[in-house]
Amino acid sequence: MTAAGQQRTLAVHETPIPGLLVIDLPVPGDNRGWFKENWQRAKMTAAGLPDFGPVQNNISFNQAEGVTRGIHAEPWDKYISVATGAVFGAWVDLREGPSFGTAYCHEITPETAIFVPRGVGNAFQTISAPAAYTYLVNDHWSEGAQAQYTFLNLADETVAIPWPIPLEQAELSAKDVAHPRLADVTPVPPRRTLVVGANGQLGRALAARWAERADVDLVARDRLDLADAASVEAFDFTPYGTIVNAAAYTAVDTAETPEGRAQAWAVNVDGVARLVERARAQRATLVHVSSDYVYDGTAAQHTEDEPVSPLGVYGQTKAAGDRLVATLPDHYILRTSWVVGEGGNFVTTMARLAERGVDPSVVDDQIGRLTFTSDLAAAIDHLLEARPEAGVYHLSAGGEALSWAGIAQRVFALTGHDPARVTPVATADYYAGQGKAEGDGSIAPRPRSSVLDLARIEATGFTVRDQDEALREYLEG
Repeated sequence: MTAAGQQRTLAVHETPIPGLLVIDLPVPGDNRGWFKENWQRAKMTAAGLPDFGPVQNNISFNQAEGVTRGIHAEPWDKYISVATGAVFGAWVDLREGPSFGTAYCHEITPETAIFVPRGVGNAFQTISAPAAYTYLVNDHWSEGAQAQYTFLNLADETVAIPWPIPLEQAELSAKDVAHPRLADVTPVPPRRTLVVGANGQLGRALAARWAERADVDLVARDRLDLADAASVEAFDFTPYGTIVNAAAYTAVDTAETPEGRAQAWAVNVDGVARLVERARAQRATLVHVSSDYVYDGTAAQHTEDEPVSPLGVYGQTKAAGDRLVATLPDHYILRTSWVVGEGGNFVTTMARLAERGVDPSVVDDQIGRLTFTSDLAAAIDHLLEARPEAGVYHLSAGGEALSWAGIAQRVFALTGHDPARVTPVATADYYAGQGKAEGDGSIAPRPRSSVLDLARIEATGFTVRDQDEALREYLEG
């Protein structure tokens, strides 16, 4: 080891290939030899490396100078270093996109490591032997995984890697010599996006928003039922780098019954647990939609940092699901209130009643703001593009918070009817008229305030629509 190498501090450097990183490693030594922390998760992620979750360590021992291997792009990330000797490393971006074909070269000694993202072709040539070339990967090798490899010829003229030892004098495998030129390589596509619960209101809104995207797969319950362990086990999650969970059990009142309680836990907790483990195994980003029902409604406005305190079974299952999702390093939990989308909902019901001449009684002691599924889909799209810090974000319409009765009156007015036809009533009186009461086993207790603080998502650059404007556009549509 050189004196300069021994004095290095941990540092991470970018390269012309997006995501390909060079790491300077401290290698202190003395008369006995040297020592290094080849991979130290806490220090290296703090320095700028992704938390890529290695699961396997491989070593390639190369006993002679001129041994040359590659160019291989595998369906996983790699963290490369050497324990002895030195190699000339070469990388070519084989991913679909503007950087396809970009090359970068760097010598690897014990003081250096390289992070290679999925889809970037990797190759090396031994220049000081013997060389123990070691690499961590974040997926296990399998025949199925090998079928997803992409290869490039070591001698490709377009890339023109300046090998220190000419390939005519190097030690090569017959397979590496036969790999295709760049012009014949099919670029590695990005990992796909999976939407679970495609037949629900949010699923349909996401389908509409992402209609032009070829990398999105939408699956309904008949193909992937989160409550069914066998269904989840049979589903192939391998292609997906992003999973959006738009599936949930949302029958708030039925969840208070014995049968409904079991179903709510099966979907909102057990099903989410299965999805979390699949996302963890695939190193996928998980977007999960939650609810204002995780709060008890005693605060006038709920922030993301407020401790959860659900009143009923539905809220309890959503809060439990949130905790499971939060164990993933890469996740977004979107808590919403009073969701309105395609199909039957409170707004369309009020519009029909107004048209039919029915004068409804509507509760006026539950306060909140609507969340339109088109806005929720837009927020999910925004988070996946902007990639702010992982965690919980609130999303609803903005503007003045109203009671359900206030919203009903706005629907009547916007559809050309007299808002005074809506009679405000207290929640207790509303249910008493039906011979029921909140918490009696047939009616779920509801938070009195469902108003969500929207500052955190607005700070990411997302524009929240005013509730009145969004309601007007929804009714016109």
